[in-house]
Amino acid sequence: MSGIRLNQITLGAIDMAASVLFYQSLGLILIVDSAPRYVRFEFPPPPEGGAPATLSLQSVEKGWRDADSSALIYFEVDNVDDFLKDINILPLNPPITQSYLWREADITDPSGNRIRIYAAGDNRRFPPWRVK
Repeated sequence: MSGIRLNQITLGAIDMAASVLFYQSLGLILIVDSAPRYVRFEFPPPPEGGAPATLSLQSVEKGWRDADSSALIYFEVDNVDDFLKDINILPLNPPITQSYLWREADITDPSGNRIRIYAAGDNRRFPPWRVK
């Protein structure tokens, strides 16, 4: 089985501009700016090397907490299809290659928390639309 890695967490943002400023003030680096719909930050590189984790924000309305817009945890694998076969868990949706160049499928934990299993290769940190 391929190793599993935490890549990012996606959170809802009611006021995207205020949220961007908040996370930048914490030292996160803006790498995708599709505001007001979506932004993505990269954490500073870990001292031991390797790729830093990322945090994404998606625009939501007040009272947004429902099954489709709550926090979403991303676990990166080398091959989504092989990984799902190895763990023998049926995804909520068949794996699909998205327009943003990631192959992904969602599963849930026993409490119903969504986990996105995905493979992105170089497009994880260096998509064609990266701003820095």
